[in-house]
Amino acid sequence: MDASAKNPAVVLVSGGMDSAVVAAIAQERGFSVHALSVRYGQRHTSELDAADRVARALGAVEHKVVAVDLRNIGGSALTADIAVPEDGDGHVIGEGIPVTYVPARNTIMLSLALGWAEVIGSSDLFCGVNAVDYSGYPDCRPEFIEAFERLANVATKAGVEGTGFRVHAPLLHMSKAEIVREGLRLGVDFAQTVSCYQADAEGRACGHCDACRLRAEGFAAAGITDPTRYR
Repeated sequence: MDASAKNPAVVLVSGGMDSAVVAAIAQERGFSVHALSVRYGQRHTSELDAADRVARALGAVEHKVVAVDLRNIGGSALTADIAVPEDGDGHVIGEGIPVTYVPARNTIMLSLALGWAEVIGSSDLFCGVNAVDYSGYPDCRPEFIEAFERLANVATKAGVEGTGFRVHAPLLHMSKAEIVREGLRLGVDFAQTVSCYQADAEGRACGHCDACRLRAEGFAAAGITDPTRYR
């Protein structure tokens, strides 16, 4: 079937491993993937380069990058001059909300996806939030996804007059190891992805931040070699 004849879905693609797997899942479920990335003032843009590679590799119908400068409000190690936590500082992943939490980021990104979905006539949004092996962010929980879906269906013309919206978070209850295995089953090339919070301009990872640690642990638990390039 021609991709243009399939039901369209807006898929948030960050350039990381989780969103790459989500895009592949959406495609397997028969949707035409409209990939959306957000340039929000993050520490590096190599993840956006990765997002473009992922979108192309998975045959997305299009890949849109929207700019929202969250550095103007700061409040996060990813958008302000705050040190990114690393494995040597003694903090424990999942205990409390870390300084890498970006205030309202997932709400903003899903809102942008919702707006684009309404424009292209899509009823389906996909995102890669995960509530198992994650850093403790409040907007990665099932409660958030359920609440946003309710919001989407009362805050839009399509929600009130149309068929309504569904927010898909297929990785929500999966471990990182399970995500790795699912990606391999779907043919995702993880070497194209960038997960590190402070990757360099070439996309090489630090190997010490929470994102790097969670990724490495996931590949190790899956018994698969991690293709991450480290600086």
